[in-house]
Amino acid sequence: MARNLPPFPALRAFEAAARHESFSAAANELHVTHGAISRQVAALEKWLGVQVFQRRGKRVHLTGDGRRYLSTVRAAFDSIALATDQLRDTGVVHVLRVNALPTFAMKWLLPRLHQFQRKVPNVELRLSTSNAPVDTLDGFDVAVRRGPAHWANCVSGHFLGESEIPVCSPALLRRSPINVADDLARHVLLHSDTRPEAWSNWLSAAGVMVKCRKKQSFDHFYLALQAAVDGLGVALGPLPLLSDELVSGRLVVPLAGPRIDARGYWWVARREVAQAPLVEQFCEWLQAQGDQTHQEETGSAEATR
Repeated sequence: MARNLPPFPALRAFEAAARHESFSAAANELHVTHGAISRQVAALEKWLGVQVFQRRGKRVHLTGDGRRYLSTVRAAFDSIALATDQLRDTGVVHVLRVNALPTFAMKWLLPRLHQFQRKVPNVELRLSTSNAPVDTLDGFDVAVRRGPAHWANCVSGHFLGESEIPVCSPALLRRSPINVADDLARHVLLHSDTRPEAWSNWLSAAGVMVKCRKKQSFDHFYLALQAAVDGLGVALGPLPLLSDELVSGRLVVPLAGPRIDARGYWWVARREVAQAPLVEQFCEWLQAQGDQTHQEETGSAEATR
């Protein structure tokens, strides 16, 4: 059955004029004259039998019908544009700019990135790391931050949970055992400037009241974790980011708990690129990897019961 569609030039003129609510701006965008836009819109209104613009002198405003029609036409144009880009870009290398938290990038993202590159081979992934707020970043498509939070002009989604528990090297534990939480008073507690409240929150949850504790601080969290591997003290380790260190035995968990929930990880995409196929693929891949990590953690916990 033949589709009952209006002339495409008239639709294109309407969509541009409706977006700008200006015939002049639409004319500049489409490189035609003001009169050409006016004639195309008039032809569309005649074809539809409905007025989509109100004319007030040199200014135009969408009618209610026009606003509703714009929503459908714009969605159709967006779909056509995406399908066209995908068809034309076969074999073309695309750039995806990802900004992630340093410790997350080192401990969780980098060991998995080869899987994404195998799945989407024509990608040049440019990974940068930062603890800076998303609204201060320049030139990124997707960021990974702990949340939830409000990220203006962005689309976001939670994909990975996190919990915290003390970790240390096996050698340190042999020198000075940790059987109960109060034993931490004999150890150096490794702090990070990026998580200033982490230890106080954990000690409060554990009910530890000892006030005199040694501490050592680092400006980045991954330095505190490396210090724990090197036997300098006890760090508050994030799970599942430390799964490789725990499996290999470079770090051990001296106490059964408490294991307290921390802020999880969210992908954050700039709204203007959130529907780009590559951005959607990367965010969907993060979601799938987060689900897999959760399933592995759940299975491991059940196996140790």
